[in-house]
Amino acid sequence: MDKSVVLSVGDGLSLGLFKGHIVYAGMPSDGVYSIVQRKQQFPYLGFAWNLFYPSGKSELTIDGVNIYVENVTPDEIRLLIR
Repeated sequence: MDKSVVLSVGDGLSLGLFKGHIVYAGMPSDGVYSIVQRKQQFPYLGFAWNLFYPSGKSELTIDGVNIYVENVTPDEIRLLIR
């Protein structure tokens, strides 16, 4: 089942149980956008890292989840989670 999601800078989305979360981190420079992948180990331990992509890259796989980027701007990203 496909799920369409719009994330503004700082908004996050769970990828599923044990898959962690992603957060849209905006566009640090022209032609590059960033998604933060965040993992948490309970209760308070966690870690995260930035993933950088060229703005033309529309097909992503993050932690085994297929993601299609429909549109990306400095303020928001529109995703289709497959």
